[in-house]
Amino acid sequence: MTDGRLLRGARSRQAITRHAVDVASLEGLNGLSLGRLATDLGLSKSGIQTLFRTKENLHLATIDTAAREFYEAVVAPALPAPEGLARLSALIDRWIVYAETPLFEGGCFWAANLPDFDSRPGPVRDALVNQHNSWRTLLSTELTHAIKAGELAAKDPEMTAFHIDAVLMATNTALRLNTPKATATARRIINSVVTS
Repeated sequence: MTDGRLLRGARSRQAITRHAVDVASLEGLNGLSLGRLATDLGLSKSGIQTLFRTKENLHLATIDTAAREFYEAVVAPALPAPEGLARLSALIDRWIVYAETPLFEGGCFWAANLPDFDSRPGPVRDALVNQHNSWRTLLSTELTHAIKAGELAAKDPEMTAFHIDAVLMATNTALRLNTPKATATARRIINSVVTS
């Protein structure tokens, strides 16, 4: 009986946080509340409150869900590529698909939420920053492999990863604004940053 209730609770949490990711990608985490999700999903507010207790817990669970889905859509499919330039290209390609398709209704979850929390200390900001830093570290690591393998000229991997990330974030905005050729422009800029 308890196991069944735990399983139902886990499924409910997953369904709620998946919807919450879409809402937050459109309106930011500040647009999320227990009452808003209850209305959207036809659930009781008290039921959602039992699962998450606080708005902060809801935000953190939403970030966890977004991170897991981002990993599955962008990072995991790129990992079979050989380390270095091939994997870096695969990561960038998968990120562009993630933003173009998009995986979340409002596009990139991180682009939608980092600006709102960049100056607000606390666990939500920390979770967003940790995810963003992990992404940039992954790019930097693949750049380092490519440089060591002689695939790229020597350069500062962290600075280059910063440039790539900045272009991808700007690409997400351009896609949301229906800017023509946004991804083609992004690819040209990234190629120039990586190979110069």
